[in-house]
Amino acid sequence: MTGTVTGAPRAADRRRTGSRRGRRWGLLGCGLALAASAALLLVRLTGLDSGTPLAVPMVLFPFPYSAVLSVLVLGVVVAVPGLRSRWTVAVVATLVVVQVGALVPRFVPAGRHVPSGSAELRVATLNTDVGGADPRAVVELVRTERIDVLALEQLPAAGVAALDKAGLGALMPYQELHPEFDSSIYSRRPLSHGGTTDTDTAWPQTTAEISVGGRTVKLVAVHTYYPLGDAGRWTRDMTALAALARRSGSDAVFLGDFNATLDHTPMRRLLAAGLTDAHAELGRGWARTWPVGLPLLPPMVQLDHVLHGSGLAAVSVGERTLPGTDHRAVVAVLALLPA
Repeated sequence: MTGTVTGAPRAADRRRTGSRRGRRWGLLGCGLALAASAALLLVRLTGLDSGTPLAVPMVLFPFPYSAVLSVLVLGVVVAVPGLRSRWTVAVVATLVVVQVGALVPRFVPAGRHVPSGSAELRVATLNTDVGGADPRAVVELVRTERIDVLALEQLPAAGVAALDKAGLGALMPYQELHPEFDSSIYSRRPLSHGGTTDTDTAWPQTTAEISVGGRTVKLVAVHTYYPLGDAGRWTRDMTALAALARRSGSDAVFLGDFNATLDHTPMRRLLAAGLTDAHAELGRGWARTWPVGLPLLPPMVQLDHVLHGSGLAAVSVGERTLPGTDHRAVVAVLALLPA
């Protein structure tokens, strides 16, 4: 009887000790998750990623994921009595509200009115991964999606030859090819004023103009440097593109691999220069185009974009997976709005 009586308090003590230890570990886990999420929010709100290595975690762990993490932590804090307190719930809830508030605009369609019969331009962009994209798949994409303009990044001379052999030239006979730099533009319709930019970017960007509905649309095939390699160089690329956007007028399309998400400060500055992201415009603010082809890992972030000036509106946008490259293609239909 004596052993039974003394054993019960010891068992109760062990349970209390285990409960306290579990609460400490729970608080630590939630605290670390919230610290990471709050740090990313701080970077986004203050623009600290511009020109600094902080641009890299904004790619590897983008803002929508950190918002989801905060929502999960809020659920845990509310559901677990040992973690729940007015202070912790208030802090986590405030973080969630700020994050959701920053994200909501890209998930709400702009609802711009496109008059019936408006002239349309069907565009696509693809980073070919140094020509690794299957040329037959590229040709099939152009054929099935009835693409008018195709921007290809990281396309070397051998890639140009492979695409021509696969039949791309027959579908898109008008071309502004610059494999010596990086990007090229293919078109079903005649191009004019083709060339490359003379701006402060790591390499020249390929440009051309196309007539749509009696108006001239400026095209820029974009591929910037990448933040992991040199965040300062990447920021200067984006700044140069913003200056080019301000000079390009309302009938402009910038499409390609920007190596940036909508959460990056330089990307938001580019959009503020007069461009609209087709995905966000249509309420598809969590599209994912990279990386493709990794075992057990789906595409996580959107680095590839179709941006357009105020003279156009996005009618549709989507992603397509092609073999041989680590990026998904982006396909968009743009309509010209009345002048």
